[in-house]
Amino acid sequence: MPAASAFISPPLLTRRRWLAGALACSGAAAWAQPRHVLQVGPRRALRSLAAAAQAAGDHCLIEVDAGEYRADVAHWPQNGLHLRAVGGRVQLKAEGAHTMGKGIFVTAGQDQRIEGFDFSGASVPDGNGAGIRMDRGSLYLRDCRFHGNQMGLLTNNEADARLQLEDCEFGPILPGQRHNHNLYVGRIAELRVIGCHLHHGHFGHLLKSRAAFTQLLYSCLSDEPDGRASYELEFPNGGRAWVMGNLIVQGAQTDNPALLAYGAEGQVWPENELNLIHNTLIDRRPSGGKFLQLKTNTGPAPVRVRLLNNLLAGPSRLELARDWEASGNGHASWDDFLNASEGDYRLRPGSRWRGRAVAAGMAQAPGGQRLALRPERQYQAPHHSLALPVAARDLSPGAFPLD
Repeated sequence: MPAASAFISPPLLTRRRWLAGALACSGAAAWAQPRHVLQVGPRRALRSLAAAAQAAGDHCLIEVDAGEYRADVAHWPQNGLHLRAVGGRVQLKAEGAHTMGKGIFVTAGQDQRIEGFDFSGASVPDGNGAGIRMDRGSLYLRDCRFHGNQMGLLTNNEADARLQLEDCEFGPILPGQRHNHNLYVGRIAELRVIGCHLHHGHFGHLLKSRAAFTQLLYSCLSDEPDGRASYELEFPNGGRAWVMGNLIVQGAQTDNPALLAYGAEGQVWPENELNLIHNTLIDRRPSGGKFLQLKTNTGPAPVRVRLLNNLLAGPSRLELARDWEASGNGHASWDDFLNASEGDYRLRPGSRWRGRAVAAGMAQAPGGQRLALRPERQYQAPHHSLALPVAARDLSPGAFPLD
C-alpha cells in the first residue's frame, strides 16, 4: 500500500523534540543505525504516549514500558509506526480524557501496528468514545484489549482503509450506552479479524462491518449470559463477507432475535456475497430467534450465499432459500457438546456429527486468489487461534472440526 503524507505540525514548544524524533526514526537516519527506538515510561525521557506522538516521525518503533497510563491520549498520523508493549501490558485508562473528541487513540497513518495495549474508559460527549478511532490509513492490532468504552474500535468511511485484528478482545461495552458497538467498521476496503473474542454487548452489535471485504476467521462472538447485544454480527451494506471457523453465540437477553444480519441497509458495493463455512451458531434465546436475517435483493446484482459445514443449536431453525448453496450443515442437540451449559461447544466423542463435514471445494477471493473452503486454524479461548494439521481428515462440521 502506498504511504501517504500525514504529518500534523506540532505545537511550537514541542517542535524541537518532534524534529529530533522524526530524524531518529526516518530513513534519513538509517546510515547511523539500523533502527532507532523511542522508549516511553515513567523513568524514560518520554513519560507519556502523548509526548511520544509529538516526538515520533514516520517508521518509528516505540517501545512502551508496561504499566498504567492515565488520561494519556494521542493522535498518530505517522506512516510505518510500530507501538509495542514491553515487559507486560500497557494499560491506557481514559479517565475523562480524549483526543479530538473521538477517543483514547486516533490513528491516521499507513502501515501502523500496535501490540499489547489495553484501552478502557473511552467516553466523549457525542457518545462514540472509542478505544481507537481509525480515521484513515491501514492498521494492524495484535493482542490488544478493549473494555469499558462507549465503542471498542470505530473507523471512518474511507474507501482505501484497511484494518486487521489478531488475538484481540472486545468487551464488555460501557454500561448505559444505546446502540454502541464493540467493533464498528465503516465503508473501508478490508477488515480481517482472526483469533479474537468479542463479548458483552449492550444494545449495540458485537461486530458491525460495512467493509467491501470482511474476513471473520477463527474467532468467538458470544454475548455471555449477562450480555445484551443486538446482532452478534451484521453486514448492513452487504459486500463480500467470509465467515469461517467462528463460534457465534446469541445470549438469552439479546436485544434482537437475529444472530447474523446481511444487507439490512442496502447493498453499496459492486460485489456481494456471504460465505458461512465451518461455524458453530448457538441460539440461547429462550423463545427462539433467527440464525440469519438476509436481504439479498437491495442491490444491482443477486447476492451469492454459501453455507457449508455449519453446526447450529438452539430453538431456532435455519431457513434456506432455493438459490443458496448449502451442504454439510446440521442442527445439534445440547448433548452433542462436551459441556454446553458452561460454554464448551466442542463435540463430545460420541456425537453423531463427528467426522461428517463434506468436501467444500474452492472459491475465488477478491483479487482472483483461489481459496480452499476448509478451515486452516481453530479458535482457542480466550482470544487466540491454533493451526490445524495440514493432513487432517474426517473433519466435523462447526468451529471445532477436530476437537
